[in-house]
Amino acid sequence: MSYAEAAAKGASQPPEEIQANPYSRAPIPPQVEKTESVSTASLIDVDAPSVQSVHSDFLDQEVKTTTQAERLAREAEQAALAQEQAAAAAAASGKKGKKSKAQGLSKNAQNPVYLGNAFIITALSAALGYSAYRKHTEGKLSWEVTGIWAGAVGLFAGADYFVSKWLIQNKYPKKD
Repeated sequence: MSYAEAAAKGASQPPEEIQANPYSRAPIPPQVEKTESVSTASLIDVDAPSVQSVHSDFLDQEVKTTTQAERLAREAEQAALAQEQAAAAAAASGKKGKKSKAQGLSKNAQNPVYLGNAFIITALSAALGYSAYRKHTEGKLSWEVTGIWAGAVGLFAGADYFVSKWLIQNKYPKKD
């Protein structure tokens, strides 16, 4: 039988064929029984005590829930503890008589190692800046030249650190 013949025959199938081969098509869905009685047992009674209301000034309150009140209490405890620890740390550091770096530099302002390092840093910065400007105006300033000079400055700084450390320890000690 061709498709055209089957389509011409119609879509309905006689009940004998349905019972003979139950797997040929989907079973007929069960029908829903219609009843007119409606149960109101599952509806919520709005007058029952399970429904809670809030006061009209709820949004104006600073603390709205118990969870929020507990969190604020915990935060206040932590802040007080941190303040106590900071006060104890400040008292401990004050007892040791620590001096600031500015005070240490002002006491050692006449030390030749400090003066020499300040002069060297100033002169080197000026020379490098002028040299870089000249290379830039000539169009010869490149990343390669910049990298080489940065490496040279790093090597000089390392050597200066160790020489200054030796001079401060042996020849020109710091004033405390």
